[in-house]
Amino acid sequence: MATTENTLIGLVSWVFVGLAASCAAGAVHRTEANVMVEIALESKRDHADPFHALLVDAVFTDPAGRTLRVPAFWAGGRAWKVRYASPQVGIHRFRTECSDPNDPGLHGVTGSIEVEAYRGANPLLRHGPLRVAAGRRHLEHADGTPFFWLGDTWWMGLCHRLRWPDEFRQLAADRKTKGFNVIQIVAGLYPDMPGFDPRGANEAGYPWEKDYARIRPEYFDAADQRLQYLVDQGLVPCLVGAWGYYLPWTGVDKMKLHWRYLIARYGALPVVWCVAGEANLPWYLAKGFPYDDRRQVRDWTEVARYVRRTDPFGRLVTIHPTAIRRYTARHAIDDAALLDFDMLQTPHGQREAAPVAVQAVRESYAASPTMPVINGEASYEMLFDALPARWTRAMFWLCMTNGAAGHTYGANGIWQCNRKDQPHGASPHGGSYGKISWDDAMRLPGSQQVALGKRFFEQYPWHRFTPHPEWATYAEPPSPGEEGKFVGPQATGIADQVRVVYVPDRRPVVVRHLDSKAVYAASHFNPVTGQRAAVGRVRADAAGTWTCGPPAGAEDDWVLVLEPQP
Repeated sequence: MATTENTLIGLVSWVFVGLAASCAAGAVHRTEANVMVEIALESKRDHADPFHALLVDAVFTDPAGRTLRVPAFWAGGRAWKVRYASPQVGIHRFRTECSDPNDPGLHGVTGSIEVEAYRGANPLLRHGPLRVAAGRRHLEHADGTPFFWLGDTWWMGLCHRLRWPDEFRQLAADRKTKGFNVIQIVAGLYPDMPGFDPRGANEAGYPWEKDYARIRPEYFDAADQRLQYLVDQGLVPCLVGAWGYYLPWTGVDKMKLHWRYLIARYGALPVVWCVAGEANLPWYLAKGFPYDDRRQVRDWTEVARYVRRTDPFGRLVTIHPTAIRRYTARHAIDDAALLDFDMLQTPHGQREAAPVAVQAVRESYAASPTMPVINGEASYEMLFDALPARWTRAMFWLCMTNGAAGHTYGANGIWQCNRKDQPHGASPHGGSYGKISWDDAMRLPGSQQVALGKRFFEQYPWHRFTPHPEWATYAEPPSPGEEGKFVGPQATGIADQVRVVYVPDRRPVVVRHLDSKAVYAASHFNPVTGQRAAVGRVRADAAGTWTCGPPAGAEDDWVLVLEPQP
């Protein structure tokens, strides 16, 4: 470090770019709105265990006089860093506070940052981080721009089996091109493996020392590059703190330290926090597994409350449940008021999983407190090297037509970072989810198909859509023996603007509750190809119904669109 006086800040730099410069207290340093800036500090004293012995914060005062207490993180040796971002243009002043007030390198350091208007094109920075919209049914950017969540699942994406930089960037480019905007990724304490499994290491090793003695900054230095790259590409990291079963191993207090570290390193980025993955699922080899672990839920609730209290930037918070008994984040936490949106996990299945997904979204949509709902895990494409895109795609449409604020896709091979020469292999319980490699999985058709679905919805004011299950039924009831095997058509939209009917099977539908005096432009949308074909101008009968058959060439599911005409 280049600091030479007690009052020096150290290095203030554009993070990860290397444009660092030595600076003295009181100097004004510049960044742009929502762009993270890094302040480097250097301890003037030796501390035997700085990670545990010290707490360092920087108290910022923004131009409006509001104060934010931003945690600093230990960067190894005597180095500490503070990361900050703000949408508010003007001068932001700070003063550091350290639990050791006799260390002038960490306590009482002052400085200023001038935040200027953002001039770039990155939508995350131009429109600002995510928040819940006023109606509490969808997400939006800080400037009010609606945000259609289309996530991809890279649970183990920070490990060495997805190589940095070439492979990681290749996958990010594919997802960005298709229209994905969220990446669900775990901060090193991964699912489907024990702690300190070599499969979960990155280029610098593990996130913690053995027995969770202390954090390893080297691991997170490597993770920084990947997470910053996602943001640079306009992809929101939905950062999962740890898989649920790690909490009994670390204990609540150490997990809080883990989360304080994540907030300090990444809170200034436009991230979303997922407090835990499968928060109510115990370790795979626990007696009686699988079961709904309520003690684990209680402890994760305490951690979630700590995350809320510690994060000065107010990033969105959710938690990821396991599909036992119920499928909602509300069941994976003891205080739903800690959540900004409900993340679901519904079963990984085909036709039999469809009614479960529909019911889960409907129950969440109707529950109190009202919050956006997003299915964060459903029917991974090629799970067990077998699950077809047909049902991965169906989950997107079934959820969106029942009120979801977006959807997360998942592909086997990507979530666990399979390589052709190094598949993930056996789970702790002995089975395997399949061998398809991440790069082959990247090209599976389902990712393009759900992206086409997102583009379809974004043609309309989708954030104002409401579900209308009463709008459509199949023209013929199920034949004997078919009961329970089919989910009927699902409808959403705005009655006087557009009606969207998703039809899961190649069957005719009856559209109901139409205006019998109106003329509608009807069209078919192909959810596989994204092609749209006009049906023509149609009228309902006196009862307000109209029957439509599937389009020619439709193999399975199809979409009907009705728009009132002048």
